[in-house]
Formats: sequence, structure tokens, C-alpha cells
Amino acid sequence: MKRRVAALAGVGLLALAACGQADPAASGGSDGGGETSAAATEDRHRAEVGALTPRIVLAHDGGVTTLDSTDGEVLDETELNGYVRLNPAGDGRHVMVSAEESFTAYDTGLEAKAHGDHFHYYEQDPALTGITLDAPSPGHVVTHGDRAALFADGTGAVTVYDPTSLAEGDLGVVDELTTDAAHHGVAVPLEDGGLLVTQGTEDERHTIQALDADGKVVAQTDDCPGVHGEAAAAPAEDGSDVVSFGCENGPVVYSGGEFHKVAVDGDYQRSGNQKGSEASPIVLADNKVEADPEGGTEHPTSVALIDTRDASMTTVDLGSPYWFRSLDRGPDGEALVLTGDGELNILDPESGKILHEVKVAEPWEEPEQWQTPGPMLSVADGTAFVVDPEQQKLTMVDVASGEVYRELDLPVVPNEIQVVTGTASGEYEVGGESHEGHGHEGEDADHDDHDHEGHDDEASDGGEA
Repeated sequence: MKRRVAALAGVGLLALAACGQADPAASGGSDGGGETSAAATEDRHRAEVGALTPRIVLAHDGGVTTLDSTDGEVLDETELNGYVRLNPAGDGRHVMVSAEESFTAYDTGLEAKAHGDHFHYYEQDPALTGITLDAPSPGHVVTHGDRAALFADGTGAVTVYDPTSLAEGDLGVVDELTTDAAHHGVAVPLEDGGLLVTQGTEDERHTIQALDADGKVVAQTDDCPGVHGEAAAAPAEDGSDVVSFGCENGPVVYSGGEFHKVAVDGDYQRSGNQKGSEASPIVLADNKVEADPEGGTEHPTSVALIDTRDASMTTVDLGSPYWFRSLDRGPDGEALVLTGDGELNILDPESGKILHEVKVAEPWEEPEQWQTPGPMLSVADGTAFVVDPEQQKLTMVDVASGEVYRELDLPVVPNEIQVVTGTASGEYEVGGESHEGHGHEGEDADHDDHDHEGHDDEASDGGEA
């Protein structure tokens, strides 16, 4: 493994000097040097507002479209070539776009600036920035703590950056390393400055390493065949990181500085799509148990609940199949699963009890190709934003109550969705008190991790990204 650690100050522009740049015409104005120009910022009509309304970013054939969540107004349309993927960038304002063999930051235009014991809120027109990193076969983007990691599958290169630098027009690279070989991998920044990273090749992968802040391997497991999918859970009692990884013989949990194997029934169990929450020690994951499914793709109806406290796992059968875009978490750790009967299932992760079953879409089947648009969801600001691409409808569900409170017609048929609130946590500090607000009716208003089945070994983000 080759590794280079860079001091934060002044490194961003040097790191980006060798990177490809977004087309200024498509990005709404860039000076081409990795920073958004002053003129472009002025042209984007920045204005202070009383509260922020979440914005919905949709990837689709032809580019990215951003909507106002209040009324569905189209705020921006950016053209991009090829298949476009979206990931949280880590600051609650930007979205990391994977397209055209690169990662590029997309600014949604929402900004919450701290001022003493309160915030000031600003809005401006969304735009693709010039903050671009060349990355052959761009893969997983993982945000954790105050850092984020980009993994280039085509080279095995990992780039760790400071998300707060994006607002200044800078990627803010703090660490770079190259794994032993190119592979479909993932890296997770740790709170102590270390890193969890996979090792493998294009043909196989089974190793996860824990590196300290100096790049030294301090823990390792080789018992994770087909390693894919990761999710951070609530920290341990001592405040240390807890992260789960999907394997093909049961998950692995990193906790207390060590890797712990989760016991499962049978020889094959794959949880390549995982969703975690800092509010819960339980990780939600898919539960595939057929090593050689008929037709090449398994359609499970049960989900896995991985308890990171004791590295155990239980399952809940929902009676209807789901796919990799079906999983997410609520603000209090609720486990959300969108099933083929058109229902959003909201579960208590501790007990597995279904708290709410909400009709949000017409019945659907998983597409044969994972790139084909299918039902999906994104949770932000206490709301589940559920997309039914067949009907070009988006339904907003209050996670706590299970109530549908708004529906929007969509101008495009999306294949991915990210919803941003303007803050990394989705919460605002007002008068010194933290609160969450849905902005449902003009009131004050969160990966993957994402995984997909079939990108590599199954042609299936935290899907398989």
C-alpha cells in the first residue's frame, strides 16, 4: 500500500491541479482552478432567508436536476454524460456526483452559517462546481465524523478530504493512499485519524485493514469474502468508532479496535447493502442467503438487523421483496425498508417491530439491470422522500408518525436521489437549542453509503457502488 499524508492547510489546490475540471458552461461558472469564481457566486443570487427548505437532487439520464421540496419547483438542470450517481459529500450542502470517470462536487445552494448561539441561513442557485477529482471507475463515497473518503475502483486510490473545505471551493485533501491493487473497494475515515480500508483485486477480495493515523496496520481480518457494503453505527461507550461490513459468509463488525465475525446460519449470507445510524447500535442490511440464485439475482423478503454491541444478527421477514435502493434510516435510528408491494415499512431496530406500514408507490418488481430506474428513498429532516419512477411521483412521509404529508410530480425519471438540508446533521441551533424541523408548511426546516447488487461480482451503496 502506498500512502501520502498531507497537511490540511494549502493542500487542496495542489491536489486538484492534476485533476480534471468540470465544464464551466455546464457547471454554472467555474474559474477552472478548483474554486468557484466570485462572479459565479454573484450570478447565483445568494440571499439570506429565515429558514432553509430541503432540496431534492435527482440523477437521471442526461444529468442532474434539483427541486425545491416545498412545491417541486425546478431550481437547476445540469447536463452530464453517461450514468450519473449521487452521494452525500459530508457537509449537508454539497452532493458528490460520480460521472465521466471523476468525482465532482455539486453545490445545492443551501448554507447555514453559525453566528454565536444561532445560525444565519442563505440560499443560492444550485450549480456543479469545478471541484473535480479524476477517478477511473469512481466508486464508494463514505462520510464519517468530520472527514469523507473517495474510492476509485479503477486504481484502488483513496482520497480523504475535509467536507468543510467545499464551501471555500476546495476539496481539502488531508490524506491519500493507494491500495495494493485496483478493486471494487471502500474506505472509512475514523474519528482518531485512522482509516478502515479494503484490500483485494478485480477477481476477489476478502481483507479489511484498520490503519492508524500514521498509516500503520493495527488490525486486520481476512474472513470477509466478497467484502462489500459498510455502515457506521452508534459509537461504543468509550466513544470509539463502530463499523459493520458485508461479506458473503456473514458480516464483520469493527469495534474496540478489533474485527468481530457475526455468526450466521448456513455457509452463505450476504449483506452487501447496509445502512447505519449514529442513534442506534443496530445496522440495517439486506439478507441474501442464496449463493447461486435462480435467474442470477435473489429477491429477499427478510432484512438483517446487525447488533454491533455483541456482533449478533436477527432477521425480520417483511413478506415482500426489496432491492438495494430500498434501505435507509430515520432520525432516531428507525429502520426503513421500501418493499415491492409499494409500502414503506418503518421498523424499531431493537425489536424488529414494524411501527408503520405506509402505502407510497404502486406494486413493483426489481429491474433486471441495477442501473434501470426503480423505487428508492432518501431520508432527511425527519422525512422519508420516496420516489416511484414509473409514476414519476415523489411522496414525503413523516418518519415519526408514518403520515404522508406531501406528494410531488417529478419532471424527470430519476435513477438516484439525495436530499440535503444545508447542515451535515440535518439539525439547526436556534437560541442555543437543537431542533429538527420538517419545513412542511414553511416551518424551519440527512450513503452509502449506497450499494447496488450487480455492479461487479453480481452485476447487481452502499448499494454496490
